Amino acid sequence: MKTSHPLQTLTRLGLGVLWFAGTAPLALAQTPLATEAAVTGVAPASQGMQIAAPTVTTGLPNLSGLSGQQAQGRALGAGFSEIGQGTGPAIAAPPKAELPPLAPNQFQRFIADATGRDLPLYGYNLFNGNNFNSLANVPVPANYVVGPGDDIDLKLWGSVDSAMRLTVDRNGQITIPKVGPVTVAGTRADQLEKQLKAQVGRVFNNFELNATLGRLRSIQVYVVGQARKPGAYTVSGLSTLISTLFESGGPAATGSMRQIQLVRDGKTITTLDLYAFIHSGTTAADAQLLPGDVIVIPPAGPRVAMLGALDTPAIYELKQAQEPLQSVLSYSGGLNVLTTPHKALVERIDNVNSQAPRSVQERSLDAAGLQTTVRDGDMVTLLPIAPQFSNAVTLRGNVAMPLRYSFKPGMRVADLIPEPAALIQRDYYSRKNSMVQFESGKAISLDRVAGDVKNLLTEINWDYAAIERLEAKEVKTVLIPFNLGKAIKDKDPANNQQLQPGDVVTIFGVNDLPVPIEKRNQFVRLAGEVMVPGVYQIAPGETLPEVVKRAGGLSRNSFLYATVLTRESTRAQQQANLDKATRQLEANIGSQSASLAQNASDAEKTSQLAQAAAQKALLERVRNLKASGRISLEMDPVEPTMPALALEDGDSIVIPHKPSFVGVFGAVLSETSFIHKASYTVGDYLEKAGPTREADLEAVLLIRADGSVLANKAQRSWLGFGHGSFVRIPMYPGDSLFVPELLDRRTAYTQFIQGAKDWTQLFYQFGLGAAGLKTLRN
Repeated sequence: MKTSHPLQTLTRLGLGVLWFAGTAPLALAQTPLATEAAVTGVAPASQGMQIAAPTVTTGLPNLSGLSGQQAQGRALGAGFSEIGQGTGPAIAAPPKAELPPLAPNQFQRFIADATGRDLPLYGYNLFNGNNFNSLANVPVPANYVVGPGDDIDLKLWGSVDSAMRLTVDRNGQITIPKVGPVTVAGTRADQLEKQLKAQVGRVFNNFELNATLGRLRSIQVYVVGQARKPGAYTVSGLSTLISTLFESGGPAATGSMRQIQLVRDGKTITTLDLYAFIHSGTTAADAQLLPGDVIVIPPAGPRVAMLGALDTPAIYELKQAQEPLQSVLSYSGGLNVLTTPHKALVERIDNVNSQAPRSVQERSLDAAGLQTTVRDGDMVTLLPIAPQFSNAVTLRGNVAMPLRYSFKPGMRVADLIPEPAALIQRDYYSRKNSMVQFESGKAISLDRVAGDVKNLLTEINWDYAAIERLEAKEVKTVLIPFNLGKAIKDKDPANNQQLQPGDVVTIFGVNDLPVPIEKRNQFVRLAGEVMVPGVYQIAPGETLPEVVKRAGGLSRNSFLYATVLTRESTRAQQQANLDKATRQLEANIGSQSASLAQNASDAEKTSQLAQAAAQKALLERVRNLKASGRISLEMDPVEPTMPALALEDGDSIVIPHKPSFVGVFGAVLSETSFIHKASYTVGDYLEKAGPTREADLEAVLLIRADGSVLANKAQRSWLGFGHGSFVRIPMYPGDSLFVPELLDRRTAYTQFIQGAKDWTQLFYQFGLGAAGLKTLRN
């Protein structure tokens, strides 16, 4: 076999070389002319082959020791590793334009006027997303047909070692070095490799070949008719009818979802029903697009409105002029269990009737009714099932399980509530179980125990319960009261009422309907100097001495005269009086400020500002006062005896130990406590405290340890009568004296004090002690 000279081999491969004396051959530049010469073996006659500047080429393979064909293959891989790099058109991804909103069509407006509801067009929301991108980086299907603009990645190995990307030209060909032009247009993707292997095999032997599609061509198609965004679209060569519909935004509100056509060369290739695609994913009518294809969206066909008791109320398009009701219901998911099968309403339009073109039909939703047809303009209303129970009795209120229970013939109240335990509410056990969550004994107190005992269990009103019954014939509700205790505990036939289906039995608590005191559980809190302090349950009408006796009596250190009895109802009344006085004070301050501002000179405005600030501070202190709810027992301080006062639920009794001091505060030089001396009077303690020059001695208050207040009668006398007798009043342990200052008639403090009839009434109405008065004064 004759061996070709290396120069001849390189020339056949399209690599021109120049020989220089004593040098290695230099490769010609890889120009388009050189490439064409490589393909045809002849340089174009009209143009001379351009030669690159002489440079030493280091990238040529070593061909020595190789056979001719091996040398050709090795040179092919080296010389053409960069030849044919694909230049197929990339599919540009322009910014997605916002789709125009779907404007309501005439039928939608008609339904809105008739029902007051805006029904959507079924299936059109499928195209609302604007993020659908053209198909590009997806696997190429086997039936894809290669065409101009596609890139083919070709890999050869074995006797030939090469990898290249070749672009199909407008003639449908690719040019393989040494092999020449190969027509590939019209070849399916799954047949491409076989065809190329046959063509390359005409030149080379003992090789393997792999051919895949790289970047694909783009094609131009048209979307016309009742489209949401009609126009020309440049899409991927992989695009299909459905994918292009998504890319273009689908039909407009007036366009059809069921008769979309793909037209090619004037012929309808396929007709797409998008309802089939939505419901079952059927793509049998889908087709791959070719350049110049036209997607035609015709006007929508007949439409019906479906609303009422169905999952997808909407306006549906019919494929034919009339369709069975069952077929249309299948689009919305079919009948569900909450739709009554007994009746549906169909409002129909008959435009032939000029006077009354609308009519209403009733249809059942049985097998026969579902086969009846609907037509263009129909409005079908599915009715929900009735909420009525056929065999239920409802138990509600203060019960363990407020539920609907199954009615049985002959059922009575005692059957519904078989035992008193059925009236213990579930949260009782939850609150009871939460008691063990306190890890420290510091969280336990008499107040907490009293609250737990009182509020842990909701008491039942055993005397009254009610049955609510509907009289269907009269269409009215009848209330049947009964005695719950006699019905459940005694099984009294007169109260153990016989029930009927639909009855509602209500069980009340004592907080729902207040009951007499003797029928309530009552608890009081007893603390201080008694033998056994604690929380005691009292009987109706039980008195203070009786409860103290049950607690073991008084201790040796008890100071009965200063017993503090607080009551919630009294506290509420006292707080109401205090709030009323606060509002009056606020009104007085406002009117006084307005009056002074009108009549004041510029020089007086500075003092008025200071006075206004003081008034606001006083008002804030008054707002912070809280009534105590204390009841003065008015016992004899020398020989105290507890009054036979009937106690109430929630009363708190605290018996303190006997103190050794009396207090003096207010306009005195020494606001302090003094050791009590049996012979000392009010005057003695005033002298010891030292009244100031501004002290108003005729307005001194004596606040007894039992909560009562004695006022100096001299403050109500023009001549000051009564002061002498007041200062001679003896003082007892725990008593306090309050010495006010002479009142400034211009201040809000004066007006507030004058708002009460006297100091004594101030303390009585508000339940304020010495500490409260100190807060007010400061």
